[in-house]
This record gives sequence, structure tokens and C-alpha cells, in this order.
Amino acid sequence: MSRPTPQEFPLTDQGKLKTSALRAFVSGTALVLTSLTLVGCTINIGPSGSDGYRGMMGSGSVDSETQFSGWDIMFAQMMIPHHQQAVEMATMAESRAFSPEVKALAIKIKAEQAPEIAQMTSWLENSNAPMEMGHDMGMDGMLGDAEMQKLEEAQGAAFDKLFLEGMIAHHEGAIEMAQMVVDSNNPEARSLGEEIIKAQTEEINLMKSLLKQP
Repeated sequence: MSRPTPQEFPLTDQGKLKTSALRAFVSGTALVLTSLTLVGCTINIGPSGSDGYRGMMGSGSVDSETQFSGWDIMFAQMMIPHHQQAVEMATMAESRAFSPEVKALAIKIKAEQAPEIAQMTSWLENSNAPMEMGHDMGMDGMLGDAEMQKLEEAQGAAFDKLFLEGMIAHHEGAIEMAQMVVDSNNPEARSLGEEIIKAQTEEINLMKSLLKQP
């Protein structure tokens, strides 16, 4: 089976705006940090000569396919906590969901996303990059504390409805973030972005159909 291309999963106008906003934010961050360096402040990210993470700091493009660019690093820093919440939600569904289909979906989501968390964590470790961005970017689809509490307290069919609605929004946010790396020079980052878009698009369609069931 051939891999999907970014064109097969076009962004909505809203998604394009959000992706543009992310790129504008990082470009602005790189400009500020570069300016600080020019006036005598040194910012050390990773070992000397490490170009993989320096790309985010405005040091130029990354040519090697074995290195992760600033976009790849930023994607991982955002997607790891996003995936972690999805795994937490799926763990709840394993014991609380009423529908066998919802339980099976939760097991599938957990089996997909837990290894992806480990994979992206290795990117950051190998790039000597921090696990967190150091500032809040407001990741789309993330449930707030009150929403997570409400989900945790729900039972049976009521739980299923909240879980499906929350996970649809969660997946939609992940798909928008994955667009950041579908044209990455790094084949591993590019492949993961494409896989997230493909798998989560299919799961959104399934969850929407489950919500329509009586």
C-alpha cells in the first residue's frame, strides 16, 4: 500500500490559519534568539556542532536526512503531551466504556500512540532538545481539567459519548499538527506525520459512525 501524500489530507481554511500561526510563532522566536546572539548572548542547545536542533534557533536549514529540524523538534514537543492525554483517555475507556466497539477502539489508539510517544521522545533525546517547549502553544483538541474530570466520572453509554466526542476533537488537533512534518527532510519524521494523519482520519470516521448508533 502506497503512503498517503499531504494532498490526500488537505487542511481546512481554519487548519491552514492555525498551521500558519505556528510557523509565524517559530519564525518570530528564531528571529529573537538570533538577535540575542548577535548582541553577545550565547544560546547553547545540544552539543557543539549539532545542527539538528539548531535549525529551530535560526541557524539555517538542516541538510542531513539523519537529523531533525526545528519543525520536527517542535512537532515532537507538542505531540508527546497530546498523545499522552489520548493514552490516558483510552486507558479510561478500557474499563469504563459500555460499547465493545469503543473499548476495541481505545485499545487500538493506545497501541498506536504509546509507541509513538517513545519514538518522538527518542528524537528529542538524540537531538539534546528539551522535552518541553518552555511556553504554552495551546494544542488543539486537548481536553481541559474539567473535561477530563467529567469523563472520568462518567459511566456506560454516557462515557462512550463523551469519549467519542472528545477523541474526535483530539484527533482533529493531532492531524493539524502532523501537517507540520509531512514535508520534513527527515524520513522518520515525515513518515510519522503521514501515519498519524492516515490512522487518525480513519478513526475519526469510525467514531462519527459510532456516535450515530442508537
